[in-house]
Amino acid sequence: MGTWAVGPFGNDFALDWAEDLHESNDLYFIGDTLDNVLSPDNGDILEAPFGAEGLAAVETLLRLEGRGGVEDDDSAAIDEWVGVVKAKYKPRTDLLEKAGRVLDLVLSERSELRQLWQDSEHFDAWLASVEEQKARLQGK
Repeated sequence: MGTWAVGPFGNDFALDWAEDLHESNDLYFIGDTLDNVLSPDNGDILEAPFGAEGLAAVETLLRLEGRGGVEDDDSAAIDEWVGVVKAKYKPRTDLLEKAGRVLDLVLSERSELRQLWQDSEHFDAWLASVEEQKARLQGK
């Protein structure tokens, strides 16, 4: 996985996901991504690409909710999409609930993404980034 930052958009999987999101003008793609991450078909381990896409979907949802994180070059494509879609956005508690479960799964021992970060010197920074997403999701 090409990774250059610990944030939700600092990797190739998330940027590819963001490109696909631009073909959508509603929440279907975000919901579908969250469902894919939570699918029982994933077996015992959540593969890294699904985890990375899940974090990107959660962050996009947080931005629509007005609880987004840092805006930077990595988030520019998402921020542009959010700017277009936000006017017609209606909060959906089902997506917010799924987003919380996605974050829990990505943080769990079943997450390949977590395992990969644990093997790096940047694990603490990555963990803090995901925990910060979780805090924003919970309104803290």
